[in-house]
Amino acid sequence: MMIRTAFSSFVIFLSLIVFFFKGFSQQDKAEACIKDLMQRSQLVGLTAAVVKDNKIVYTLNLGYKNLESQTPLTDDCLFRIASISKSFTATSIMQLIEAKKLSLKDDVSKLVGFKVRNPRFPDQVITLRMILSHTSSLNDSQGYFSLDAINPDKNPNWEKCYSDYAPGAGYKYCNLNFNMAGTILERVSGERFDQYVKHHILDPLGLYGGYCVDSLDQSRFATLYEYNTSEEKFIAAPAAYAARREEIANYTMGYSTPIFSPTGGMKITAADLARYMTMHMNLGKYEGKRIISKKSARRMQSLIAKEDGYGLAIVTTSSLIAGKVMKGHTGSAYGLFSTMFFHPKEKFGIVVITNGYHSSIPGGLKPIVNCLYDHVIAKQP
Repeated sequence: MMIRTAFSSFVIFLSLIVFFFKGFSQQDKAEACIKDLMQRSQLVGLTAAVVKDNKIVYTLNLGYKNLESQTPLTDDCLFRIASISKSFTATSIMQLIEAKKLSLKDDVSKLVGFKVRNPRFPDQVITLRMILSHTSSLNDSQGYFSLDAINPDKNPNWEKCYSDYAPGAGYKYCNLNFNMAGTILERVSGERFDQYVKHHILDPLGLYGGYCVDSLDQSRFATLYEYNTSEEKFIAAPAAYAARREEIANYTMGYSTPIFSPTGGMKITAADLARYMTMHMNLGKYEGKRIISKKSARRMQSLIAKEDGYGLAIVTTSSLIAGKVMKGHTGSAYGLFSTMFFHPKEKFGIVVITNGYHSSIPGGLKPIVNCLYDHVIAKQP
């Protein structure tokens, strides 16, 4: 009798646990999963947006917009998204190609206004396609915040900007490539780089963001933090949102473009980045507004540096979510880590941004992306 009573009590206990667990939505489980990962690592704050069937179905904000004031993150917080910015630059270039103002085969030397040739291979043209796919043979050894680094008239060490393989023969991730691409965009379009992106991508999609700090509501910026290992604490990185007003006041169109960092300087919310991502997922169109043609979108997503998974500012990877070939980009700068990946056929995508990250958990943001996929997209029990 006592055994039967004890067994009955145990069954009731299990039933209560199951009832309690079922009371949580899949989104609650996603949040619990991510909170657990955050507790086992060190993150200042995390924001995420999940797209399913072309709609944002979930947003999440955990941690702080500002660590010192303990201000929490919210949906309207703006982040510098680092290298995901490259895809905005490439998208803009594709618009000019569609307008027949540019070609991917164009000689970068003619486009940028000074000689761009690998001194080891002086007769081989470096094309626009090469700089957009990191196959140009350029490197960042001389810096990339000014075109003076690669301009033979400005830098006596300009030859060091080139690697020892022929243009088109190898892949090397290089920020200078995209600061040059932004410069070309400016020279060909006649619009200042930040204004072009605003007028031709952000405004048509109804997105709030941009490359120019003074054009945005700075009270919305999420402070970025770098982890100081010797002091074992996060240190704010104000350079992430430096306005650079003096440089802009003395701006030279078609040369000063790296001031806005076409390679990494976009500031935007996670939700608006997810809307932009959805445009690429739908081959250039979002909510009835076409930004680039299907042909251009496919070109961006097609592999050029095949072994490295790189196209035209779009990465292809099968290692993010098991069994899924995803397309998108990542970013890291000033302590921020960001990721934007979508599945073009299954019509889902995930954006995750952290404004301060230090973790021993392997895979970077991958475990967080998989939490969101499992509980919001796949909805596994």
